[in-house]
Amino acid sequence: MKKYEEKTEVLEKIANGITWWIGSIPSLIAHTLFFIISFLLPVLHLVAFDKMLLILTTVVSLEAIYLAIFIQMSVNKSHEKIEDIQEDIEDIQEDIEEISEDIEEISEDIEEINEDIEDIQEDIEEINEEEDDEDHSERAKNVMLKSNVSSNKNEIKALKDMIEELQNKIEELKKE
Repeated sequence: MKKYEEKTEVLEKIANGITWWIGSIPSLIAHTLFFIISFLLPVLHLVAFDKMLLILTTVVSLEAIYLAIFIQMSVNKSHEKIEDIQEDIEDIQEDIEEISEDIEEISEDIEEINEDIEDIQEDIEEINEEEDDEDHSERAKNVMLKSNVSSNKNEIKALKDMIEELQNKIEELKKE
């Protein structure tokens, strides 16, 4: 099996080389010289014109057959590469969709946390209003709680900003 693959690989390299050479300037020059020499042979009376046309037609026909095969091989390879690229693009699009869904879920969680923080702040304010007679240590605790809540709000806002930034990057990736 390995020998078959190795032979196939060598043949493909040869076919690629021939296809490349046929499409090059040296090939154009070689073919032009071949045709000029072919038509000069009968003019110089070295070969009969009919024989030259017969041989030239046969050679050109064989060359056309092989060129068609080589070109089809190149087309098939290109088609395989395009299919691989399309599969990769589909995988990337699926990943982007999953990331978008995750970001939406995180945004919803952050909104819920914000609502909870606001509720806690309201509760703290109510407690402060009800218990004006509390000692200073209780008030200090409440101030600390408020500052923690404020700090949490700032962190949540930073997370929201990061999520928005990620969503923008995802949109850019989708456009590409």
